[in-house]
Amino acid sequence: MIKALIFDFGKVLVDYDFAHIIDPLFDNEEDRQEFYTFFASLEFINELDREVTPFIDIIRRKQQEYPKYTEQLQVFFDKYVDFVTGEVPGMKLLLKELKASGYELYGLTNWSSKVHQVMKNYDIFDLLDGQVISSEVHLLKPEPEIYEHLLEKFDLQAEECVFTDDKAINVEGAAKVGMHGIVFQDAAQYVHELKSIIEQSA
Repeated sequence: MIKALIFDFGKVLVDYDFAHIIDPLFDNEEDRQEFYTFFASLEFINELDREVTPFIDIIRRKQQEYPKYTEQLQVFFDKYVDFVTGEVPGMKLLLKELKASGYELYGLTNWSSKVHQVMKNYDIFDLLDGQVISSEVHLLKPEPEIYEHLLEKFDLQAEECVFTDDKAINVEGAAKVGMHGIVFQDAAQYVHELKSIIEQSA
């Protein structure tokens, strides 16, 4: 029986777009592409999301490594919250309905400490009963330890949970610890797949 529904944040509860703020800072395509080779790299993203050292210290180090992009990195830091473009359509109403139906709602996200500023701006996060944030536990999806930490923190049974993420690899990580999973596309697709899981688990 399904009792708890767990949601990734980015591209599931809220959407984001770096390009609309970062791209105008470049005068030529070559510099823009070079910047994105490290800015969009998994190594850099994971370092920010794990945040073993403070976010600002990571940015300062990158500014020293790439002095020609000092301005872009500073804008990235200063306007971070503006990268989030809004709540994913249909999800707030859906979470309200699921909560009213008796399901426990939790968040599990790979996100830096800047996420707290985002959460203050969007009340969809108020619907969650709790969350685990990678930068606070220094663990990342799809590492099994982060899913196990969530289960232990909220006294959840894996087989009673449905985890939802826009990245298949993270859903696969949840499955390895015994959770059901949905690779998120949109609210309608989520509802369709959730109903199937609930029926099979009844």
